[in-house]
Amino acid sequence: MELYDALDDVKRSRGDPRRFSGERRSTDGLFSGLDDRLVHVAPNGSLRDYSYPLSGLAGIERSRFGLEIDGDVSWFDDSAQRYVDDTAIVETVHEVGDHTCRQYDLTLGRLHLTAFTLEGADDTEATIRACVGFAPDNQTGRIGQLRHGDAVEVHHRNERDLLAASTDLSVIGHPSIRFEEVLDDDPVPFPRPGSDDRYEEDRLSPIAVVDVELSGSEPTATIATLLSTDDREAALERVRADVDAHADPEALLEAGRRQAGDRLPETTSGIDGGFADLRALSLLRTPSGARIAGPEFDPFYRHSGGYGYTWFRDDAEIAGFLLEADRRAGLGLDEWHAASARFYVETQLEDGTWPHRVWPDDGSLAPGWAHGRLEAADSVDYQADQTASVAAYLATYLRVIDDDKRVREAVVAALEGLDDTLEADGLPGRVQNAWENMTGRFTHTAATYLEAYAAIARAPLPDDVTAHARESARTVYEGLDALWVSERGCYALRLEDGDLDERLDGSTLALTAAHREYAAIGTVDDERLDRLVSHLETTIDGLYRDPEGPIEGLARFEGDPWRVADGVEPKIWTVTTAWGAHASAELHELLAASGHDAAPEFDARARALLELVAPGGPLRSEGEYLPEQFFDDGTPDSATPLGWPHAIRLATATALEGRDLEASDGGRLNGRPASRE
Repeated sequence: MELYDALDDVKRSRGDPRRFSGERRSTDGLFSGLDDRLVHVAPNGSLRDYSYPLSGLAGIERSRFGLEIDGDVSWFDDSAQRYVDDTAIVETVHEVGDHTCRQYDLTLGRLHLTAFTLEGADDTEATIRACVGFAPDNQTGRIGQLRHGDAVEVHHRNERDLLAASTDLSVIGHPSIRFEEVLDDDPVPFPRPGSDDRYEEDRLSPIAVVDVELSGSEPTATIATLLSTDDREAALERVRADVDAHADPEALLEAGRRQAGDRLPETTSGIDGGFADLRALSLLRTPSGARIAGPEFDPFYRHSGGYGYTWFRDDAEIAGFLLEADRRAGLGLDEWHAASARFYVETQLEDGTWPHRVWPDDGSLAPGWAHGRLEAADSVDYQADQTASVAAYLATYLRVIDDDKRVREAVVAALEGLDDTLEADGLPGRVQNAWENMTGRFTHTAATYLEAYAAIARAPLPDDVTAHARESARTVYEGLDALWVSERGCYALRLEDGDLDERLDGSTLALTAAHREYAAIGTVDDERLDRLVSHLETTIDGLYRDPEGPIEGLARFEGDPWRVADGVEPKIWTVTTAWGAHASAELHELLAASGHDAAPEFDARARALLELVAPGGPLRSEGEYLPEQFFDDGTPDSATPLGWPHAIRLATATALEGRDLEASDGGRLNGRPASRE
């Protein structure tokens, strides 16, 4: 997103209490792209690339489509949208007067196809007008535009973005935005009513306006855009061939079905909402196997620290939840698991830890504020839970998927990295927290250490390694006592300068999964079980919000001020709501194994919370996406879709549906035993 687009959004967002100015939102509309290009299709059919983190190519910055009939252009407004079957094809249906124009969008690799079909046209001569602004190399200045007759090329230095059509194409000039327009109080019209015919400005503009003829008895046309760093002639040859191959909308639909068959699992029929979760996670995934946290909606870090990166916490938690769901339901995700393991091995630092965040396409270091261990080994600007989450995943991968030599070496190194930040009292030292907004000695960090040590103790590793991990797990288990707040019946958010921060914190829900992992190598005593029961009851009830509106769910932590705008109460988050469901399901299993009376209570809690993030639930947005947050009136906010809650939800759904199957017909979900190994 370039600055003038951000400033234009500032003008359009003034006075709106539910919009943070200068952002490129994806809270409505749908995405296409299961490879290394991610394209957002807004409800009005306009396109925008969110591809830079996935491929290093920026592509379309903004666009708009309209229908021209008898010389009059009707620009498309917000319309009905859906995914076509179980694919990543987006259908948008535009009603223009007596005509219906169907728009189909599909992203294949670095190619995006947009096909239009006009219904009720009779003998009407009609044209699609497309206004597309590109940002090659993330630039909108110092841009060149080349016109190749049947294609337009917008280029900077390395990246060239090409547009071609399946029918006759004519180009209309559209100069760049000017400084005085940026400084004007009103937003800049897009597109402008017409060109001022200054040839040199048209050829130095990132914006291409083209008319594309709709032809045939049922008038159709396909527009293709290709992001490329290839030789010009090779890129032109490819975009021409691809648009010709998909000139018929049926060819586009068939290509989308093939893509879905290649990229998406087919074995989610027994899991409510499973396909929607996996499609959302696939949109965020690169060929390397790594995932961005969510589509980058705040590239200037105006209201956040950015989202279009791979965080090792989010990514490893997603990987772990997917592994858990796959073991229960047989989703066929072995390639995903292996790709995650490779990525973590390749990005591990020399001291056995992992950095704050990296670029997902090649694992190179990304901008961040918690790369402390690259600066000083004792820096508090380090998120130790990220290393623990990766270590837990890799250890589990060794045990249930593949006893790979490189993964074994990475786990042993990670054990040393964990030890380096574990203090003598059994708690990790002072670091940054999961929410990245404070430092201290956190219950959540300790929970991730307990789970990681226990997972390493279960892995196929040398006896001295597993024995050491087992002893460390016991040390953390005992150290957690220092974080117990007896007056509230819960574990504290953190220990800071010797004092307990007694606020309720949604990330402490990780304690249940950690203790369930620990139960495989040690004993969770009755007192600890009672404390976990009290902690979950107190935390879920205390963070639960049911405002006067269409939504309800869990806040992030007590007093959370982030992105509340004019609100007073902390916003509802899908991550914590899904986490509450999963934690309740995990605690049910732990309690049931010991015959604890509270087990049925947590089965009920898990199901009630899961309904909020389930398909059709109040915390789902268009396309069955889970946004990160919601305002109390139900307006979604922040990164959409966010990968982490989708993975938590899927793991919880497989656990509960598997439990139901165990009770009814022997416990087989998609052909596999419905149990957690």
